[in-house]
Order: sequence, then structure tokens, then C-alpha cells
Amino acid sequence: MLGLAIRHGKGYTRLNDIARSEGISEKYLSLIVIPLRGLGLVNSTRGVHGGYALARDPSQITVKEIVDALEGDNAIVDCVRNASACSRVPICVSRDIWTILEDKIAETLRGITLDQLIRMGEEKVDRALSHDI
Repeated sequence: MLGLAIRHGKGYTRLNDIARSEGISEKYLSLIVIPLRGLGLVNSTRGVHGGYALARDPSQITVKEIVDALEGDNAIVDCVRNASACSRVPICVSRDIWTILEDKIAETLRGITLDQLIRMGEEKVDRALSHDI
């Protein structure tokens, strides 16, 4: 998604181009793009100038949306999403901690957009280059 975000507004990008620039397999990317497209985060088109592009502006796509698309709405422990998973739920303090932690993780991921990740990456490159000089 970050590769598509960097190329946003420049047309469609082929998976093999992203795979090459990110150092990951095109086959792996082809599996990842399916749920992303299914949830409307990515558009695709066929043909000579075909490929993939973000369906929305990078500032409008959160890391939470991407994680949910790829991992599902997973709970840290079963009882957080399904109170009937354990008979101790009404008295379990550990579940309370897991619930708080899960809420904080979700809040953090909702607060980070692809646009912010691009800027974070640019800052890292700038810092790395300034250390090399």
C-alpha cells in the first residue's frame, strides 16, 4: 500500500514494479491485493497501461483499514470479542487489560494514514542521508 501511496496520482502501477522496488515477491503481492481490492482500498485495471492504484487519497486511508483488510478484525485474545469464550469474563481483570490494550492499538492504527507513513519514510531517508555526509 505504501508503494501505491507513493505513486498516487501517477496512474496505475504494475505489481512487478512494486515487488521489485520493495524487494518482495510478485506472487505474494498478488495475494495481498485481493482483499485490499475487495474492500475498496485499491482499484485495478487490465491492459497495457493497467495495474493497481489507491482507490482514495493516501491521507484518507488509515493503517487500521489496511490491517483489518489483511488480518481481519482479530482480537488479541478470544474473550475480548467473544465474552462467551470464557466463563471467567465477568470477574477477569486480565480481560480488562487486554481490552484496554486492544482499544489503544486500534486507536493508534486509526490515527496513522498512508500519507503520514510517506512523510515518516521521507524523514528517515533524509536522516540517513545526513548521517552519511
